[in-house]
Amino acid sequence: MNGNAFKLQQVLVYRNEMQKLCKQEFASAKQGFETAHDELLREVERVRELTQEFCNRQQHLDCIDEMRMYSDFFARKREEIKDQKERVYHLDLVLSDRREELLEATKDKKVLESLKQKKAMEFRKEMIQKERNFLDEISVQKKVESK
Repeated sequence: MNGNAFKLQQVLVYRNEMQKLCKQEFASAKQGFETAHDELLREVERVRELTQEFCNRQQHLDCIDEMRMYSDFFARKREEIKDQKERVYHLDLVLSDRREELLEATKDKKVLESLKQKKAMEFRKEMIQKERNFLDEISVQKKVESK
């Protein structure tokens, strides 16, 4: 076995895979949140436009049934918007959880990478010291032989 082999390499590979998985989950959660948020904004804008249209047409409505239909429609839209807001809120919580998991996975990986770099540096220093000792030994032996 090579003296430079990182003993926790398997753990580092596992943490890299976990970080990739967390990135994918975060991206998926972010996309879901953004889609739901955009949908909410579209619905709110649509209701705003329809409210304006209703205000403009209100004086031209002939019967109470048409007013009731508008009223029912707006009540249903308010409920849909409320549900969508709850969905966006829930997806925001999921997104926050995924962000925390990704940060934790990144930290775990960075710790191991740092440890790996430290071990590699220690190994290089040890090899340099061994080389110096070897060269010193050779020079001492040459001096002894030359006398």
